[in-house]
This record gives sequence, C-alpha cells and structure tokens, in this order.
Amino acid sequence: MNNIILKSDNITDLQIKKALEDSIAMQKHDVKKVLLLPPDFTRFHSEAGKITAMYYDILKDTCHVDVMPALGTHMPMNDTEIEKMYGKDIPKERFIAHDWRHDIVKIGEVPGSYVEEVSEGLLYDSIDVEVNHRLVNSEYDIIISIGQVVPHEVVGMANYNKNIFVGCGGKHMI
Repeated sequence: MNNIILKSDNITDLQIKKALEDSIAMQKHDVKKVLLLPPDFTRFHSEAGKITAMYYDILKDTCHVDVMPALGTHMPMNDTEIEKMYGKDIPKERFIAHDWRHDIVKIGEVPGSYVEEVSEGLLYDSIDVEVNHRLVNSEYDIIISIGQVVPHEVVGMANYNKNIFVGCGGKHMI
C-alpha cells in the first residue's frame, strides 16, 4: 500500500497532482470503479477536499468514481459543504453518505480481555469491529483513503485507520 504524506502549503498543486497520478499509475489501466474516502466537512482545513477533487479529475474519464466522506456519527454533508470542500466539478450523485447505523458489516471483534488489559481494567466488554459494507463487498477495484494525520493520532487512529474504522465504522468502533 502506498502512503503519501502531503503538506500542501509546502508544495504546489501541480506537485500534488503528480504525486496522486504516481500513486495510481500502475493500477489505473485495470480499474473500473474507485471509492474515495476523504474526511468530511469538519476537517475542511486539511485540504483533503482539494486532493479528493484532484483524484476525481485524474480518474473520472477512465472509470466510475464515488466519494464517501468519512462521516463517523456526523450528519451527512449538505450541498453547500460539499461544494465548499470538494469544489463544483464532482457531480452530487457521486457522493455517498455513510450511515453508521445501517450500512455496516461486522468484520471482527476486539476481545474483552484485550480491552480490559489495554484500559488497565477500566473497560472489559468486547468491541465489534464494523465498517461500511462498501469497503468489503468487492464492489470497488480500488479504495483510496485520503486524510490528515491530526487530531486522532494520539489514540492510534489517523488517516487510513481513522477514515476506515471511525469515519466509515459502526457504533461500537466509533
């Protein structure tokens, strides 16, 4: 898996676009359907919206691209928020709202004994590991998680992990 770390105030948009093109260059020709997982509007200042729009622009002519903002328990983004964060070029019908109550599937469980150990006895119940069904149903050829590192890195949930298990997770993981 390629992990690309970008800090857009240090590099140009052209450099960002080149890095994104490079990240998918080897797979691009075999890809028919892509899911982009950026953060939602609460992470507006991360500039992940710009990166999402760039990925969409790179891929839109050769494959179907959907965008599912990693909402967690946040409200789905409205059209104004979508346009402000991701621009005007991604059609609204390409956006999927993650429903943490209904769109999930259990993929595992964190045992209660482990929870008890790492919480030093404060918690002891097992935790269901649930994610949006789109992440595991083989519907997409590539799923690209787009995001920033802060503020969840202190609990081991940053970028890829945060977008998957919190942003696109179920009530137990969230």
